[in-house]
Amino acid sequence: MVDADEVAKLCFDRFQQLPKRGKPELGREWTLLAAVLKISRTAHSATGDVLNDSHAEVIARRGCIRYLMTELRRAVSGEGSSVFCQADQRGKWRLQPGVSFLFFTSHTPCGDASIVPMAESPSQPCPPVTCAKVSKETDGDGNLKRKAEEPSEEKTKVPRLEEQEPAERQKSVDLSQSHSKTPLETFSHDSTGQERKTRELSDSPGLNPPVPDIHRTGAKCVPGGPADPLHPGLGYHSTGVLRVKPGRGEPTLSLSCSDKLARWGVLGFQGALLSHYLQEALYFSAVVVGKCPYSHEVMQRALVTRCGHVSDLPTGFCVCSPELLQSSLEFPFSQAQTELQHQAAQGRISACGAAISWCNVREQPLDVTANGYKHGVTKKALGTAKARSVLCKLELFHSFLSLVSSTDPAELPDSLRRADLQTYLDYKQAAQPYQQAWLQLRHQAFPLWPRSSRDLLLFH
Repeated sequence: MVDADEVAKLCFDRFQQLPKRGKPELGREWTLLAAVLKISRTAHSATGDVLNDSHAEVIARRGCIRYLMTELRRAVSGEGSSVFCQADQRGKWRLQPGVSFLFFTSHTPCGDASIVPMAESPSQPCPPVTCAKVSKETDGDGNLKRKAEEPSEEKTKVPRLEEQEPAERQKSVDLSQSHSKTPLETFSHDSTGQERKTRELSDSPGLNPPVPDIHRTGAKCVPGGPADPLHPGLGYHSTGVLRVKPGRGEPTLSLSCSDKLARWGVLGFQGALLSHYLQEALYFSAVVVGKCPYSHEVMQRALVTRCGHVSDLPTGFCVCSPELLQSSLEFPFSQAQTELQHQAAQGRISACGAAISWCNVREQPLDVTANGYKHGVTKKALGTAKARSVLCKLELFHSFLSLVSSTDPAELPDSLRRADLQTYLDYKQAAQPYQQAWLQLRHQAFPLWPRSSRDLLLFH
């Protein structure tokens, strides 16, 4: 049985123990937190060198992949792994009995899971709209309508690339595992978050009954599909549709965290590369959300129901329905808590511009980035290994190639015995069962999911 508050406390405590570098300023900057925990019975650049998606959920999942690669390297080298044991097929591995992974996020994932009716949330950052004076505009039939709300155009402060190398060096974190839960295997907070917009109120709210309203998401519907109606109240958003992420800077093609969690619920969170080594996809046994506007029905729709009808999946894949839980504990650096603790002298409240990842590995457990690169690098270092995050596609690919080279050639999975495997794209496409599952998911549930340009996947 998963205790949501225990999970949240583990995550918050670990965050407090991390160095101050990259953390938000209390009372002025807010952020989101996400983590992947291991449970056991005993305890867009053409070269892939930029971290294009810094949302907490994505950072946490990538950190988890780092951890899984480390454990697989231990397994194939004969050192023994606390996570994996040999499976039936040659070169394949599966989870040790009793081992599972759960996902924590301090706020509902951006996108579909954040479109929560306000009546279902005891914590409402915005009052409900009323029937009158919602907007001065009307539609063609004379009905009142609300103007489309766009993300704030105010520029938020983000860490700049320093002209000189910082003297500070990151220190390794050595944490012991104990009892039934290990320390966090991956951990992150992000540099972007959901929008919360203020609703317009009637001058005399007592004269008009309130219109049921929803918490809105800044994530926009993908082109080619249903658009948001932008009607007052519950009719503002379309639900169950794919959305691109909100955030600062240039428009992104990255799908919302709700969409990515739904995808991981069918394809597994291990990704295409690690599926070469795994007999079965890896799924989260539970998803825990911190205290925030929340609806179990909405989470079920966003993460599970949208893909519930997908069928004809290859062996080893399924539609996973994780346990959905909410904690009563709120992240101290949430937007709501930041607003409560803010003092006028601190200036304008903003989202924190850095992304922090902590992973339970020996080498470089801590990774702090800003604008897709390591925090504090000089402009001169851009485009070099010195500027790369350990979580960018190129670094994860290099870690995977290191895993392959550590594997006895006689024990390599059949899919990795081809001589024509060179680029990142080659290795991804060679994971045929994974690609077949992705084809079924795209065809049956997500036909509008944007495809990555091949030119962005040809690095090695």
